Amino acid sequence: MHDGVYAQAKFENSTNIPLVLPQQAGKKPIVYWVYEYAPLLDSSNMTMDDWIRIAKDIQSVYELFDGFVVLHGTDTLSYTASALSFMLENLGKQVVITGSQIPIFETRSDGRDNFIGSVIVAGTYSIPEVTVFFSNKLYRGNRTTKVSASNLQGFDSPNMSPLASAGISIMVDYSLIFRQTKLEKFAACDKMCRHVGLLRIFPSISAENVRSFLQPPTKGAVIQTYGAGNMPSNRKDILEALIEATTRGVIIVNITQCLHGTVETLYETGEALAEANVISGLDMTPEAALTKLCYVLEKDWDDETKRKFMMRNLRGEMSNFNNQEEPEPKELDVISSISRALHLSSESDVGHVKDLLIPTLFFTAVVNGDMTRLEEIFDSGIDVNMTDVSGWTAVHMATCENHIDVVTWLLKKGANVHVRDKHGNSPLKIAVDTDQHKIIELLVKTGAHLTEPPMRLGEALCQAVTENSNTKLKSYHLARANLDTLDPCGRTALHVACSLGAEKCVKLLLAVGVSTQKIDVNGLTPIMCAQNNNYPGIAELILQEENRRSLRN
Repeated sequence: MHDGVYAQAKFENSTNIPLVLPQQAGKKPIVYWVYEYAPLLDSSNMTMDDWIRIAKDIQSVYELFDGFVVLHGTDTLSYTASALSFMLENLGKQVVITGSQIPIFETRSDGRDNFIGSVIVAGTYSIPEVTVFFSNKLYRGNRTTKVSASNLQGFDSPNMSPLASAGISIMVDYSLIFRQTKLEKFAACDKMCRHVGLLRIFPSISAENVRSFLQPPTKGAVIQTYGAGNMPSNRKDILEALIEATTRGVIIVNITQCLHGTVETLYETGEALAEANVISGLDMTPEAALTKLCYVLEKDWDDETKRKFMMRNLRGEMSNFNNQEEPEPKELDVISSISRALHLSSESDVGHVKDLLIPTLFFTAVVNGDMTRLEEIFDSGIDVNMTDVSGWTAVHMATCENHIDVVTWLLKKGANVHVRDKHGNSPLKIAVDTDQHKIIELLVKTGAHLTEPPMRLGEALCQAVTENSNTKLKSYHLARANLDTLDPCGRTALHVACSLGAEKCVKLLLAVGVSTQKIDVNGLTPIMCAQNNNYPGIAELILQEENRRSLRN
């Protein structure tokens, strides 16, 4: 499953030619590289250090790829998926974890389909979560648990539907995707608390065992209780052991031993646990509850804040059971009016009308900057990352129209800054092309980055200097572009500015710290270019800057 012809044509000058999945109908080819740990790890031997290593490795190349696939043994796969879901903060790209029940080198194996499906998901769809792809299902990672040691359907998400299902085509339920709404960059947490444990309650468990389990250095514990979160009502000694621990600051989370269902405080023992400051883990899996504890306990927060975060839905790891129904999507007046005019009564017919009209209404409101209408459309239930025929999202459109308030609103509703159109342009690229400086700063703050190949970026920077456009250079600088990037002729923007006598551009480039020592294909430094083209004033500017830098060093 490798398109060698495409790879050779596109990457013939590369020292590390990638692998390419054969092109799917209507989709761009998926190009991917494989990195292998040495030695390979057996998943049964995985530790928190390995979770941290994976998280840091993803962070180190985060801006180079659109998505990531982690090949993992199945024994602890759900633990790793849950841990990474918390450790990868403000995630804006796909991280898919997969494995196989039958080793991939066997004649018959599920590994091939799981791997190819994972690569397609990571390279095609905007699902910015840590997920698990297994047996043609895409699950939220922190909702999964291993349910079979021998069945090919080895994983399940007991309390949540799959995010996507792969049949003849891949069907994604975008309404289920948990999107980050903070205006912050991606970061990988590299610290996890190791003083945690998992205790399963059983008949006649001794209070001494419970008390011993909760002794220092234990900082947090997950207890698995019966049914809807119940413990023996006649075991005051166990309750006292729990109270002693929570009084010392140990955070205890209560989850059910059942595969399906949630912890509730309907019964006497459930209420007693709540009074003992034991936190309800609702319907979290053991893997999610434990790794969430590891993540929260290592944060530099006070105990009360840590308890609040344990009760909060951080990455979609728990359902909303606060006795409040999720608000039903409100039907837009225009949809209702058209449905009545067409005498449509069935939900499916009304749904078809909605599917046809909502994108047009949504994109029109974005272009017009109509915030009131946008709120109404959002309340009707939409995917803010939907695209038009050119691949533009609402963020692309709002950026092009310089509607910074709309861009801000979209990002706070979970819009993804990394989606690119059919020509490979991200919203940040549109903002740079149109010199929308405030929007550039907002997008960069939210984690956006340029994806232009170095040669093309260098050419664009030199073109900006040729046009004497400090505005464009500032746009690239605000977008965190490397202004020392070389163009196809081996020149930097400073070389071109010195050759053309573009003094304003020279001053800006020196102010942002570009190198004055780069040598072009002709063996010339920028100051030589200024001297050769009879611009002594510019040569003097560079000499003064070099003197200032030498004094600072």
